[in-house]
Amino acid sequence: MGGSGNGGLRLGPGQRPPGHPDVLSPIFWLDERVAILDQRRLPDEEIWTAYDDPAEVVRAIREMEVRGAPAIGCAGAFAVALLMARGNTPGPELRRRIREIAEARPTAVNLGIAVHRMSNAVMMMQDPIAEAQAIWDEDLAACRAIGARGAELLPDDSTILTHCNAGALATAGYGTALGVVRSAVAAGKRIRVLCDETRPWLQGARLSAWELAQDGIPVEVIVDGAAAHFLASGAIDAVVVGADRITRTGDVANKIGTLGLAASASAFGIPFYVAAPSTTIDLSTGAAHRIPIEERSPDEVAFIGGKRILPPGVGARNPVFDVTPARFITAIVTEQRTERPPFALSKP
Repeated sequence: MGGSGNGGLRLGPGQRPPGHPDVLSPIFWLDERVAILDQRRLPDEEIWTAYDDPAEVVRAIREMEVRGAPAIGCAGAFAVALLMARGNTPGPELRRRIREIAEARPTAVNLGIAVHRMSNAVMMMQDPIAEAQAIWDEDLAACRAIGARGAELLPDDSTILTHCNAGALATAGYGTALGVVRSAVAAGKRIRVLCDETRPWLQGARLSAWELAQDGIPVEVIVDGAAAHFLASGAIDAVVVGADRITRTGDVANKIGTLGLAASASAFGIPFYVAAPSTTIDLSTGAAHRIPIEERSPDEVAFIGGKRILPPGVGARNPVFDVTPARFITAIVTEQRTERPPFALSKP
């Protein structure tokens, strides 16, 4: 990896951070550095880099080395802590650099919330490292609570469909949607999972399937276009997904393809659950059309494995999120409560 990351970080099988031996986590604070698992390299390689430059953490967010709304929020918090550890003092330049961190990816609301909290801590002369660690700790605790609450919704013997990766790799640890699955299995329920592959980055095929296989939970991968077929066939008992932003009226921005999945589940009477921490709720947004939808490079669609698959001269569109209307959602599970329609969400 390039940049000023120290590199060479090796944690051994399972990749558990110091102090949390039972937690798979993609990001954590380690000796004045931010340790990040490069999720672009999974499942083939488990490559960690320890960064001491906040600009490198911003790059890691933009280039999807770290991804998933809660994990991005943790990364942003640690990036601000790095700024302060490098001797930056309050002023216009610090505000500019903090703003750059907050704007690294626009759709995931957790990033902006975490960076705003860190900015307030800096202004109040609080310990930035302790504050960033608190954000990480709170997210891990929230995921465990979401898992326990959401597990109650799943039948004892069931097949669950999920999309993208809302697991430990997308959070401080344990996961939201996959946290629900983990908690259900821990409670003795017999759970099988179908993972949408989730083009173009294949987070379902590469990441969710990898996590579940490591935990010994039965998992198979399907192409995105097969989801409606399985929903129509009666093979799916529930859909569980995460979220990058939730409006106060219950509309949910999540990885592209979630909208079609929710509409299909609604058409065939399959419960559709969203599992997310309360930090994902954006009380300032009541209208779905006001959620900024990130569009990434068309090359992510045009190329697979370094080989161009589109004819010469043909372009591609690459929105990476869509918005699912609240009417398609059976329930939203946070660490505090399980909300059902009509949604009028608030934070604890």
